[in-house]
Amino acid sequence: MGDTVNRPARLVTAALTASAALLLTACGSGGGDGSSSSDKIAGADSGDKTSASPSASASADGIDRPEIKLPSDMKLVFEGRQTGDAVKDAVLADNERAVSTVWQAVASGDLKKSGMGFYYTDAALRGVYNYAKDNNARKTSWAGTLRYFDRQVTVFDKTSAALTYCVDESDANVKDLRTKKVKVVETSPDSYVYYNASVKKDEQGVWQIWSLHEDRGSQRCQP
Repeated sequence: MGDTVNRPARLVTAALTASAALLLTACGSGGGDGSSSSDKIAGADSGDKTSASPSASASADGIDRPEIKLPSDMKLVFEGRQTGDAVKDAVLADNERAVSTVWQAVASGDLKKSGMGFYYTDAALRGVYNYAKDNNARKTSWAGTLRYFDRQVTVFDKTSAALTYCVDESDANVKDLRTKKVKVVETSPDSYVYYNASVKKDEQGVWQIWSLHEDRGSQRCQP
């Protein structure tokens, strides 16, 4: 695979390609066939949640959510948070929290308390868990800014929806957690990624991701 530091986005957004040199694939084309192995994954059950995240509207929806705290050098920018539709806005908000739990796991090295099992399930949970675990083993994270844009929600019924979005990784770079050094990587078409997520509402009212697909270098997301 050559250099293990190809592009910060080799760490990106909760689902990287199998060809990424830095890590294992997170979700691939997993579809969630009901044979979830979440009971075998540390932190996959809601019992690992702590206090509500300051960035989450837990008091508004009454859901006791896991705490999410990211390091100061890891910034996430989410565009288009308000659509005017309450259901779509809830899907977008939970997607933001889901993404943040993965980065919390990557930055902290604590898979059990990351909150990933609160927002992911089925194949997607297995994927992000393995993704974060591999980053932890390599002592690798990222620093900078990831921008999430062109976020579109399609609601199918009361408990199922789909979400597509783009990620701009051009301002994020690979960070070695052992040395704390950040390697700046040249921006390329692969710095822009298109994601397609399938989500379902659980009994608590959380919109969980159960399938996630990536198209790195997608023309839909190029500047």
